Amino acid sequence: VQLQASGGGLVQAGGSLRLTCVASGGTSTSYTMGWFRQAPGKEREFVAAIAWTGITTYYADSVKGRFTISMDNAKDTVHLQMNSLKPDDTAVYYCAADRFLVIAGLPSAPDSSDFSSWGRETLVTVSS
Repeated sequence: VQLQASGGGLVQAGGSLRLTCVASGGTSTSYTMGWFRQAPGKEREFVAAIAWTGITTYYADSVKGRFTISMDNAKDTVHLQMNSLKPDDTAVYYCAADRFLVIAGLPSAPDSSDFSSWGRETLVTVSS
């Protein structure tokens, strides 16, 4: 599956952005989808994931209550609604997918190695 992320941009602290990832060349209805981010000088970190059912979600502690991941299976699209953005949220964001990953009942956050397909990054910059 090919993934195309969009929606990044520049926003002031406290503002909102909505990232979108469109899947093609397969079907997102059978994939767990996720978002990762990588800030300058830091390692890539997990942000959020959603099961193909659209029901089960998993969030990093740093974004719980501020970010919401959702899936539109009819459009093979996953969104990441980001509210109350902070300068620490500044990073390049990546969309990822995996056909076999099950996030229900995971004891810890998924790792980037758990996802087999990756899209190109979209940059999010939050100014203070």
